[in-house]
Amino acid sequence: MGQRARRVIGGAAIAFGALTVVSGFSVLLGGDDVAAMAGQVVTGILWFNAISGFLYIAGGLCVFRNGRYGRALATGLALALAIAFAGLGWHIAQGGGYELRTVAAMTLRLGFWTAISVWLWTDYEANAD
Repeated sequence: MGQRARRVIGGAAIAFGALTVVSGFSVLLGGDDVAAMAGQVVTGILWFNAISGFLYIAGGLCVFRNGRYGRALATGLALALAIAFAGLGWHIAQGGGYELRTVAAMTLRLGFWTAISVWLWTDYEANAD
């Protein structure tokens, strides 16, 4: 893939990370009114997502700058999200409260970072020759 594609995807990851940090910490630190609007928060997932937003930004910067750690960060994020998503599934299966938008957001996050990881590994393999 070309430099333009890396910049677009890296920029999208940076923006996604910034939005994740802002939205996650606004619920965590926003007080009772914000928590009430958020609904049935799964606290562990919320903390995981809020903190991982900083790694989204780092991963996006690596992709944007064609950094050597981009593949590792994208793959690590995809794996960590899969584990967290499995934990959310376990929580739901045990009858724990949740919001459908949490499941949708986790699906989006996992798909986003899995796609970036696959793209980076495919690009790496194609250019390894």
